[in-house]
Amino acid sequence: MAGNDPETGPETRAVLKRLYDAAVRDALPEYCLPPHLPAPPEPEQGRLVIFAIGKAAASMAAVAEDWYDKHHPGTHIEGLALTRYGHARPTRHVEVLEAGHPIPDAAGEAASKRLLRLAEWVGPDDLALVLLSGGGSALSVQPMHGLTLEDEIFLTRALLSSGRPIGDINCVRKHISRIKGGRLAEMLHPARSVTLAISDVAGDNPSTIASGPTVPDTTAKVRVMAVLDSLKPPIPDELRARIAALPETPKPNDEVFAHASYRLVASGTGSLGAAAAIARAEGYEPVALGDAIEDEARDLAETHASLALAARAEGRQIAIISGGEAGVTFGEAAQGETGKGGPNQEYALALAIALDGASGISALAADTDGIDGGTGAADDPAGAIVTPSTLARAREKGLDARAFLDRHDSGTFFAELGDLVTTGPSYTNVNDFRAILVAAAESPEDPDRKDKAE
Repeated sequence: MAGNDPETGPETRAVLKRLYDAAVRDALPEYCLPPHLPAPPEPEQGRLVIFAIGKAAASMAAVAEDWYDKHHPGTHIEGLALTRYGHARPTRHVEVLEAGHPIPDAAGEAASKRLLRLAEWVGPDDLALVLLSGGGSALSVQPMHGLTLEDEIFLTRALLSSGRPIGDINCVRKHISRIKGGRLAEMLHPARSVTLAISDVAGDNPSTIASGPTVPDTTAKVRVMAVLDSLKPPIPDELRARIAALPETPKPNDEVFAHASYRLVASGTGSLGAAAAIARAEGYEPVALGDAIEDEARDLAETHASLALAARAEGRQIAIISGGEAGVTFGEAAQGETGKGGPNQEYALALAIALDGASGISALAADTDGIDGGTGAADDPAGAIVTPSTLARAREKGLDARAFLDRHDSGTFFAELGDLVTTGPSYTNVNDFRAILVAAAESPEDPDRKDKAE
């Protein structure tokens, strides 16, 4: 996150990075998980079987192992952690498998089959510890009978490119899966299960986090069909008919949840609070917009730019902090384009355009899992930084910011400026983090001259 900005000095960039780091740290498994870990079965009476699914799966499993080995030596621990490529962590008792995200793949299907076989062997005296985090929906790939991996890949691509909110996407995922939508709990019943979750979704709905494999599904198949019927282009009639014939997911009051408990251990709310504390210590008035924001990335950027410009005009020194999940809808004009970047980078580029070089305003937008869109590789950028001279520096390099935005190529744009935020996997995930710093006009770092950025 270097960059060469004549107006925004290194200290502003450092503050932005400290805010992001505080948000991520608050959700790291080593901090948030241990206080919630349940007592294991007594030795010689039952096993502790760990089922970890999501981007933080391996790190959650490793933390759990360490805690039980230290506080309950002799506990029989085994299990499986299914995580994204590049997110594995060393473990002693739990096997770690990696698979594709956000597009499911054969590795995810094979790992999910093994996870279900492990669930089948959980006995009534065992304790199933289910560790969930964002990304679990794409990673747990085991289609219902009558559907194939290819069907799930096709549907995932169609849903992700549609711009539909994550709740709609996960509604479909739950109904076509043998794991999601309460069906893992159905498999574990009548054994006791405890689910500990790190939330990456707006509102922290347990049924939405990793598509709720151990909680009742509150959505109905009629919603699934409505979502599918809204897709453009429409899905094939034959595939629609097979989905329409699937059974409903387990619902509230179903006996399969009689011995299942659920706890949230970290969410975007806590992460935004941690960042706000840092902002206050740095002399900024925190303005928290919440972690339940779901909107198109470029629309969100325009709204936030208006807030920042208004604060600047009022002479306020504030930090506008928000979370949630920004989306990107690919229109017909963008079909076939090969642009780089994810929703946070697209938000950052749209924000730079909306701010139009306004002095005293800088921002960072990044995914707390350390990877924002891209190829899915562990070294993909987490997001990008915006400064008052972003557009001026781009023009000096012959870069047309609007053209890059139109073809969803924000990653290439910020790479040219040296303003990508690249952290590598964080081994947790509470979704997007956005911070906009608005300096008071008298700030020595900012002489309040927009023409300097031009």
